[in-house]
Amino acid sequence: MQQRTLAAAAHYEGNGLHSGKPVHLALLPAPPGTGIVFVRTDLPGRPAIPALASRVTSTLRATTIEADGVRLFTIEHLMSALYAAGVDNCRVEMDAEEPPVGDGSALAFLDLIEDAGLKEQDVVRQEVVIDRIFRVDDGDRFIMAVPFDGLRVTFTSLNPHPLVGIQYCDVIIEEDVYRREIGPARTIAFEAEVEALRAAGLGLGGNLDNTIVYNDDHWLNELRYPDELVRHKVLDVIGDLRLAGFVRGHILAVKSAHVLNTALARAIDEAYRC
Repeated sequence: MQQRTLAAAAHYEGNGLHSGKPVHLALLPAPPGTGIVFVRTDLPGRPAIPALASRVTSTLRATTIEADGVRLFTIEHLMSALYAAGVDNCRVEMDAEEPPVGDGSALAFLDLIEDAGLKEQDVVRQEVVIDRIFRVDDGDRFIMAVPFDGLRVTFTSLNPHPLVGIQYCDVIIEEDVYRREIGPARTIAFEAEVEALRAAGLGLGGNLDNTIVYNDDHWLNELRYPDELVRHKVLDVIGDLRLAGFVRGHILAVKSAHVLNTALARAIDEAYRC
């Protein structure tokens, strides 16, 4: 497969999920071998941060990358869409430290990429082919990668809340399947957590238009899928794993979150990066 970039620039505006700040985002074509590079246009010198597992500095409710004291967070939904659409090279310009949340899923980014179109480049994509077992554990949580011809994600979510319970998703990631089954799944929050999150400076841009919220009795908004939570977990895994490149393997996870996802991406990156 040849490397691909966008055929044209694409632009999107909105507010960040956690910061609540307005942001303009531009997805721009980039030369072969660039990878995904974020650029802070609001800062002097327009510093660039490559989207690499080695750049992850925080995983508190989102994935944060940083370089030379400049950070970007909640990049996982955009990274997930870039993986699903098969974008190797892209310059992501932003005038704030967090991408727009859209509707809390990856759909806005998928639509942007589709509208811009894709262009093949004269360089072959170097996929990361899993040829051994990788595993990261944290108590009763784990995530692992084993060989598989493609990208397959199997996720089991266990939540004591009766509205959520045990949810299971097993999907082979192809662009049409992703758009239909994974990309529309939105981020989810428990109502009792909201005030504590906002007191910690998180979720300031969250509302019922971009976050699925539940309380002790019911969902506050309508679900797109009965198991939307676990589908969004798969979306996050794909976005975090994209920090290691285009991975071909079977990812199996139980109760994983950004901290384990990015630890797996880092282990894979360290094993295969030239």
